[in-house]
This record gives sequence, C-alpha cells and structure tokens, in this order.
Amino acid sequence: MKYLDEYRDPRAAQKLVAEIERIQTRPWTLMEICGGQTHTIVKFGIDRLLPEAVALVHGPGCPVCVTPLEMIDRAHAIAVRPEVTFASFGDMLRVPGTRSDLLALKAHGADVRVVYSPLDAVELAAAHPEREVVFFAIGFETTSPANAMAVKQAARRGLSNFSVLVSHVLVPPALRAILESPDNRVQGFLGPGHVCTVVGTEEYEPIAERYRVPIEVTGFEPVDMLEGILACVEQLEAGRAEVRTPYRRVVRREGNQAAKALVGEVFEVCDRKWRGIGTIPASGYRLREEYSFFDAERRFDVAAIEARESSVCISGEILRGVKKPVDCPAFGEACTPENPLGATMVSAEGACAAYYAYGRHLAGVGG
Repeated sequence: MKYLDEYRDPRAAQKLVAEIERIQTRPWTLMEICGGQTHTIVKFGIDRLLPEAVALVHGPGCPVCVTPLEMIDRAHAIAVRPEVTFASFGDMLRVPGTRSDLLALKAHGADVRVVYSPLDAVELAAAHPEREVVFFAIGFETTSPANAMAVKQAARRGLSNFSVLVSHVLVPPALRAILESPDNRVQGFLGPGHVCTVVGTEEYEPIAERYRVPIEVTGFEPVDMLEGILACVEQLEAGRAEVRTPYRRVVRREGNQAAKALVGEVFEVCDRKWRGIGTIPASGYRLREEYSFFDAERRFDVAAIEARESSVCISGEILRGVKKPVDCPAFGEACTPENPLGATMVSAEGACAAYYAYGRHLAGVGG
C-alpha cells in the first residue's frame, strides 16, 4: 500500500479540488474513458467533490460492456461443442448472452476454463492435441499484444487445434463517434492510461486538434483522477485543446513500440460493432489473412449468429455520455448485476455496475 498512499492522500485530493474550484469559471462536461476510472470516481465520490458546474460523464471504456451480445452468443455456440475447450478470462463467465452464460454452460457440462493469460490457452492446446482449444480474445488495445503473441506462438508451434474468437475494439474511433454524435455534450476527455501505455498518445493528437477538445491521459487512483480533471479544466479555461499526460509514470507518447509491432503483424483494423452503440468504422482488430487459420469465427462458422438488445436499456446513451445510470427506469430494479439488461451492467467495470456496487440505486443516494 505504501506505493499507493501518495495517490490516495486526502490532503492532496482536497488541494486539487480547491484548485479546480478556484480556476473554474464556466460549466464543463468531461468524460473519463476507462471503466476502471469510472469505478474510482464512483467509489471515492470524486464526482461529488467537484464544483457542480464540472460534470463527469462515463465513456465506453469497459471492454466486457462493449462486446456485442451476438459475439457472446457466438462464444456460447462454440463453447457447447463437445470437441471444444473454451478458455476465457474470468470476467466473461457471468456475462449473459441471449439465453445463458459461460458459467451456466460449464455447469451443464461444457468444457469452459478460466485462464490468466492467452498463453495459458496455447499451453492447453499443446497439452491436449485431441481438443479444439478456443480463446475468447476481447478487449481494447491493452490486451491485444498478449493475444497477438498467443496466435504467433501457436503458429510457430504448429498448433492446428488452437484458435481465437476476436472481439477487439479501439478507443480513438469511439471518441470520434461520440464527438460527432448530434447529442454530444463532452468538452474534454480523461484519456485511458492503460491503453496509452501500449499505443502511446500520438493518435489522439488529431482528435484533439480537429474537434478542439483537450485530452488528459490519466491514471486510476483518486489523486490521478483529480490531477487529470484539474489539467483538463485548465486547458478548457485557457481555450487550449492538447493531448497531455499527467500519468507520466506509465505512459510515453510513442507507447510500447515492440508491442505495437507485434499487434500490427498479427492483426489488422476492421469495422467493429460495439454493444449499446452500434458499428463504428475502423474501430476494431481482426486477424490478418496470413493468420486467418486461427480465426474461431471462421473455423466454427458462427459469424451469422445475430442478437437483439433489450428495448428498455439505455446503455448506449450511457456509453456515449448522454445519460447516467440513475436516468434509466430499470436501473437497480429490473436491471441488476444478477439480472443485467444491458451493456453497462454486465461487467464489474461498467458504469451501471459501479453505481449499483456503491449504493447509488438506493433511495436518497442519487447520482
């Protein structure tokens, strides 16, 4: 904990809040992009410490939340096949598809395994050549290097029984989609620290310049968040729109060059559907043709599976920063973590799940 103390120091937080109050002269709406940042904001009540005129809205930065419902159904269609060992990170096991979830399928006999790395799934394939081992490769740019390495290792080792179900999404196209939406109210962004650790910050610079929005790449502790908010408000008050990095202890402008090269070798950019939002052009990764042998979607012919979201859910508006969880009539009643209706309640990192976990669905707690 000693390495976290300075980033959770109440006195440092109070000084940052006081400085935000001192310099803020106009109403501003900021969006944090990452689901981990959303949880920090709600858990520590950061949004309630700020001046009323500085509003925080929550972005599409939870990878589980934005994985399309039909992709979940495709995963389930593969997992129930008798020859398949389906490997996934644990946070996907209780994400509901149209009819079930991976945990329930496992309880009914499907060979579903929790792994801590995609390379664990590669080892499963090597140890069990009689099984078809499929890894559920979801996430933002953060998880793409490890998934690319798994595919490359499987190819190098000649593992014909290994494949990946790919549902990678990219942050910058989502920001453009939010900013171009007719109901957009976001004026500045708290950038995703973990994503930028991999890809750097260069590709955010054209967004800041074109749309005249400041982007402050921010960490995940309370002081990190408040430093990012202060820096963003400073830019807005000064009329600037730059990409800057308060999270300098982790993020470099150029990112991780080796990781980026590996991802570029294995994956290529494609259009991708986001749960609750819809299809965003050039917003995801798919396997390059030379690695298409490892594409589980092709191997098991599940690409035609479609699904329909709940008509009650407003998670699309929440992911775009238009509304908050407490604006949804189903929040905390018809929609709970045990019975989620939409994207932002299906994951522990989702905005609705965060609000629920910290009691904002209770009478008198509010948003």
